Amino acid sequence: MVSSKRQHMVRWVLFALSILLLTTLLPVAAQEDNEEYQVGVQLVAQGLTAPVAMAYPDDGSGRLFVVDQAGTIRIIDANGQLLPDPFLDLSGQIVPLKTDYDERGVLGLAFHPDYAKNGRFFVYYSIPLRAGAPAGWDHTNVVGELNVSADDPNKADLGTLKTVLQIDQPQLNHNSGHITFGPDGYLYIPIGDGGGANDTDMGHTPTLGNGQDVSEVHGSILRIDVNGTPGDYTIPADNPFAGQPGKAQEIFAYGFRNPYHISFDMGGNHDLYAADAGQDLYEEVDEVTNGGNYGWNIKEGTHCFNPQDSKNPPAQCASTGADGKALIDPVIEYSHEEVGEVVIGGYIYRGTALSDLEGDYLFGDYTSSEDGTPDGTLLWAEPADTGLWKWGKLKVAGMPNDRIGANVLGIGQGSDGELYVMTSQTSAPTGDTGKVWKLVPAQNGASSTEEATSEAGSAAATSEAGSAGATSEANTSGSSAATSVPPQAPNATAESSG
Repeated sequence: MVSSKRQHMVRWVLFALSILLLTTLLPVAAQEDNEEYQVGVQLVAQGLTAPVAMAYPDDGSGRLFVVDQAGTIRIIDANGQLLPDPFLDLSGQIVPLKTDYDERGVLGLAFHPDYAKNGRFFVYYSIPLRAGAPAGWDHTNVVGELNVSADDPNKADLGTLKTVLQIDQPQLNHNSGHITFGPDGYLYIPIGDGGGANDTDMGHTPTLGNGQDVSEVHGSILRIDVNGTPGDYTIPADNPFAGQPGKAQEIFAYGFRNPYHISFDMGGNHDLYAADAGQDLYEEVDEVTNGGNYGWNIKEGTHCFNPQDSKNPPAQCASTGADGKALIDPVIEYSHEEVGEVVIGGYIYRGTALSDLEGDYLFGDYTSSEDGTPDGTLLWAEPADTGLWKWGKLKVAGMPNDRIGANVLGIGQGSDGELYVMTSQTSAPTGDTGKVWKLVPAQNGASSTEEATSEAGSAAATSEAGSAGATSEANTSGSSAATSVPPQAPNATAESSG
């Protein structure tokens, strides 16, 4: 009898240990948090078309440069004025954009770390398919280099344009493009998997997918050295495939679907973060390291992925890529049912205006609407040493549904660490509803977007424009998945919401 009881207890302990071990091996869901914050949004500029990115030169000018997907780069000066003439107009260079939906256009801007001395900067944009590209492909993405005008610091010299890199794109979508310089002085270039859906269409490596194929650059973040001859580049010696024949030596990290936005933390350890837009179910943000494989299309977020049945994750999948390297899970994940349909990457907040959010990652989602109504969400996440970070929604006070009341196209950062939100009311790069908002303390905010807009006045709104108050509430539950298609490079495919 005693022996039977002892055996029963041993079996119970072994069962409990097995459950504990299993739960430690499975992804841990981000925890809800009841902490609340107070923030506001202040209208800085309007009258744009589709502002998707922002950059600033390290020249002490206090200027913000806004990338408008429709073809231009605009300047907001140190006084908060949107200058009437563009810094750069590439509308004559880019592929003609569709009026109902498009992910191509001017998508990225990065100033050389020594811009104050050399006047060099880099742009990422889409041109018509170049000669010699694979037949039937859609367009070519270009990394170009230019110089600022010798006569006007607010004008680029288009005559200095040099092509640094060209990447042919099989489909219209998944262009990524938010280029940036790292603390190492190298240029980082996020590249989507080629577009379409599931990483299986024309131009995608059969059975493997572009995300897992390191012989070509799609589905990767590239790193190149542009510090030598203008218009040319070399491969950093510590790139993971440097000197390896048959592999794309420009690759820094891979296994991405559409890493639309990447950013380095301007403080801390200067870590690199990539918001990788998901397919049908999950959105993710990755902490990116040299040589890392981030799982696409074996996984979507922390979940297994089946390219032949994208809405039903399989119970099991490989834990390594074809090269045997372990797949790295994201630090932030949410489902379409919890928030919306496309993650819009942001920054670790290092400003001073929102002290309670210092050190948090502030980002967004394109829209939470089920019927295509512009209805983006602002989000925050608190870094953790291991596992998924806890995250929450920033509630925009004065709005009927506590959100921004527009499609969120991008998040920008100023030289002082303060953050900006770029929005539009349309799902295509057309019209003039594009706006830039600054995140500010709640007491500086007005009661509604309408009030902010009326106070702003002209299309070239100044920093004196009104603002919409906002509050933050940690929450991992939310509206159901949106079915409208995002406007820019985030995650939309030619089919459904992925």
